[in-house]
Amino acid sequence: EQIVRARNLVNELLLEHRAAQGWWEGKLSTSALSTATAVMALLKAYETSPNSEASQTWRKLIRGGLHWLATNQNSDSGWGDTVLSISNISTTMLVHGTLRKAMQYCSECVAPEDREIVQRAMESSGEYCRKAGGAEAVVKRYGKDRTFSVPILTHCALAGIVDWKHVIPLPFELACIPHQLYATVRMPVVSYALPALIAIGQVIFHHQSHWNPVLRWIRRRSIAPSLRVLESIQPPNGGFLEATPLTSFVCMSLIGCGLLEHSVTQKCLKFIEASVREDGSWPIDTNLTTWVTTLSVNALASSGDRIGPQLNAGDKDVVREWLLSQQYREVHPYTHAAPGGWSWTDLPGGVPDADDTPGAMLALLNLREANEQFSPRELDALTLSARWLLDLQNRDGGWPTFCRGWGTLPFDRSSNDLTAHALRALVLLQERLSKSGQASALTGLADRIPRARRKGLAYLERSQRADGSWLPLWFGHQFNQDDENPLYGTSRVIRALSELGLHESAMTVKGAEWLLRNQNADGGWSARLGLASSVEETGLALDSLVHISNAQGAVDRGATWLAQQVYEGTVKNPSPIGFYFARLWYFEELYPIIFAAAGLNRWVSVRSRTGSGKPS
Repeated sequence: EQIVRARNLVNELLLEHRAAQGWWEGKLSTSALSTATAVMALLKAYETSPNSEASQTWRKLIRGGLHWLATNQNSDSGWGDTVLSISNISTTMLVHGTLRKAMQYCSECVAPEDREIVQRAMESSGEYCRKAGGAEAVVKRYGKDRTFSVPILTHCALAGIVDWKHVIPLPFELACIPHQLYATVRMPVVSYALPALIAIGQVIFHHQSHWNPVLRWIRRRSIAPSLRVLESIQPPNGGFLEATPLTSFVCMSLIGCGLLEHSVTQKCLKFIEASVREDGSWPIDTNLTTWVTTLSVNALASSGDRIGPQLNAGDKDVVREWLLSQQYREVHPYTHAAPGGWSWTDLPGGVPDADDTPGAMLALLNLREANEQFSPRELDALTLSARWLLDLQNRDGGWPTFCRGWGTLPFDRSSNDLTAHALRALVLLQERLSKSGQASALTGLADRIPRARRKGLAYLERSQRADGSWLPLWFGHQFNQDDENPLYGTSRVIRALSELGLHESAMTVKGAEWLLRNQNADGGWSARLGLASSVEETGLALDSLVHISNAQGAVDRGATWLAQQVYEGTVKNPSPIGFYFARLWYFEELYPIIFAAAGLNRWVSVRSRTGSGKPS
């Protein structure tokens, strides 16, 4: 059977990608945006202190980054967020500003052999930015969300390509109020962007001041206390959220305020120095180790309630113990999140969230057999995480990413993919503890989970679009209208609804019909009909549709297409479908392998139970 053999091959491939310690680390895409911001921060440091002990290190890193940027320009003279991304105004403005800063203010930072290509890249990208609309186009791209537009324009102002009067001020004084009031004051940035609010707000004020004398006085008095807040939330390794762009924005802004020697700035610089890759570039984030590990474990699970035979008992123990050790057991200093959640990484810059937490819960469930009992440590972790998720649910019934009720900006409001993931984890936890005879562990939560389920399902019913699809938050598609990826959102919701026993409900049927209508002629799927099929999206669709009674022909064609990609080796080719921050793309090298394994494992598992035919 060709599909079964392909399933076995992709499982082996996924297991081969485990780190030596026994879990998965993955590899995030290199990013022109990250590289531009990192080089800009280093340029500001070098410009401020060209004769310091660290200056030679900075100059070497700057030269490597400039070389990478100049040699990875797209044919249209712009840059995209990844090497697989189409050009966009945001990244191109950042790169252009960095190149111009280097060429005009730090000639020794450009290697002599690179001077011509850097000059050419600077000139051509300037023309791209002019034609694309410059600063106005950046503001328009992000609308009311200033989380990313203001940092980009600040970078460009520091580089000298945008006048400070075009940079929208940020009320950094709000960081000084008690965190319990953040939701009340309606922050102009999303919850995870507090470092940017403080540092960038200060450098804008440093250059603009303010016309209102009262507000000017308040902001002057807020500089020192807000810096103390920034210092208190910085991870020990210096990297805010483990993200090079955010850390670099903070770094260049503080240097722009004359704060090169500040402890926050120095830690930021150390993080930037430690994060560079051998080719001179920087990734969008250090890694997604916890996320890709839980995705891998759940993909290898041959059904929704157990891990398959791919991991032996010793392997399971290693992953289980490691995963348990990644749970946050104290109030998080950054978001003030209660104990109980997981973040996307095992590094100190991570923040617990409502996608990684249910992923970790499902992985812990899948690392035990259906009727196998959980250890006291596992029970404690699972019940604590269930309480954490229940407390995070918004009044509208959905789940936000980080903080309940912070605001209406995208990463703070409820979203479909996170809500589906949270519901799936909570309901399956209650079912599994009942099967293992350990339901008493949910004392105090047993009644809350059904209520959360009802509210969550009502939210998903309201947010389903007229065509039957759901939009996700953390994934998109660069060639689809408004960068949307309804394939990801719809498949994640249907997957959850099926496991909740709702595979014949009206909204499941309607969503499945959308997926079936949008299958490409080759048998694969993309964000919508007519876009090139991808391994990730086909795996997701397959994983969600196998339980839908009228979808058998479609899933068989999808499994056949996916198996072909395994045999041709293209199963390892990633697509830039991930969103990081607002409209910032990334790809992860493990995603196609993980999603292919999940889809093919589910297809084989369901077909073996139902006895349906297996096409070769």
